[in-house]
Amino acid sequence: MNNSFVLRGGIAFSESENSIVTYYRGYLVCVDGICKGAFTELPDEYKSLQLYDYGERLIIPGMTDLHVHAPQYTFRGIGMDEELLEWLNTYTFPEEAKYADLDYALKAYEYFAEDLRRCFTTRAVVFGTLHNEATIKLMDLLEDTGVITYVGKVNMDRNGGEHLQEKDAKASIEATLQWLNAIQGKYKNTMPILTPRFIPSCSDELMKELGRLSAERDLRIQSHLSENLSEIAWVNELVPESTCYANAYEMFDTMGTPERPTIMAHCVHSDEREMAILKKHGAYIAHCADSNMNLTSGIAPIKKFLDAGINVGLGTDVAAGSSMNMLKTMLITLQASKMYYRLVDSNVKPLTFEEVFYMATVGGGKYFGKVGSFKEGYEFDAVVIDDSKMYSMRDMSIRERIERMCYNDADAIIKDKFVRGKKVYS
Repeated sequence: MNNSFVLRGGIAFSESENSIVTYYRGYLVCVDGICKGAFTELPDEYKSLQLYDYGERLIIPGMTDLHVHAPQYTFRGIGMDEELLEWLNTYTFPEEAKYADLDYALKAYEYFAEDLRRCFTTRAVVFGTLHNEATIKLMDLLEDTGVITYVGKVNMDRNGGEHLQEKDAKASIEATLQWLNAIQGKYKNTMPILTPRFIPSCSDELMKELGRLSAERDLRIQSHLSENLSEIAWVNELVPESTCYANAYEMFDTMGTPERPTIMAHCVHSDEREMAILKKHGAYIAHCADSNMNLTSGIAPIKKFLDAGINVGLGTDVAAGSSMNMLKTMLITLQASKMYYRLVDSNVKPLTFEEVFYMATVGGGKYFGKVGSFKEGYEFDAVVIDDSKMYSMRDMSIRERIERMCYNDADAIIKDKFVRGKKVYS
């Protein structure tokens, strides 16, 4: 299949945060990897293109996972009785230390890359480890999947333990520069992103150098923010001159700009001060509801962020999140917002299905440009789904079938997946 064609089926995509557009047996046009729109009737100018008729199957935009840890994939769903800091020290850091062994890293990353290739995700922002060679192997494998990613070599020069800590800020920056030089010009689909794990793992000097490197090389940054109360208290001790956790990042010039946006995962306990900082810098929140509940971190006030005009996408956050399935991520996002409304603040209405579908597609997709929709001019990322095994006595609309698929995905089968018009999974 070349990257100019027409798909026919049950089409659904976000018109806005509050509206999903659907076409029953509609036509979806891709020309040179770019979407030319969805239509009830196929325009004459596209009738010469190859038509692939999927019958009653659903066609939705590919989804964006804004926050996932590749080296944690092999122990997802383990150690969920711990809270964040204990979980990191007991499970995460010992596992990530194993990636100094390149053979171990290659095998583990093969599992991760294959799962990413065959799930609903067409774009992802990924943490590696602090090991250069392993991170490059990860990028090689992701490049071969056809999924488009940002990948980060992690920086951490303190509080990582004996086996997962760089000598000092200078050594960490030197390793980062070596990694960047080694991958320069190597990939089409895989891009580097600077990755200070979080402030407790990075000295002031290292954070300042990463901020400087981000500006000098026009590189984006990903990190974590206000995930856990113990973590927040720790940051207050480490950077006492900051007014809040987000301000600490701001002080080190690592909060980014609207043109070079930073991704901050979680923001569970971000208040109005942090919201103002996030919005000012054009940052993206990667909302990871599954992880936040598994590690007893709390429920992020996502509706408040959306209403404030802050960029929000979804993240699976494997392995604190238990699955790379973005449908499961959508479901837990919906459930968490309902519990926030019922148990935390009844003035904050639950997220609607439309809002969560938007965050999974356009909300996170915007980080990559015009991604996550079937509007004209968007890059053509699409997933074709067979939901015929979800038996029902009802005649359902396309909208109802998409919602049902989210709430009960066990029998939703991905038939084909396209990234920029190229089929990457079938």
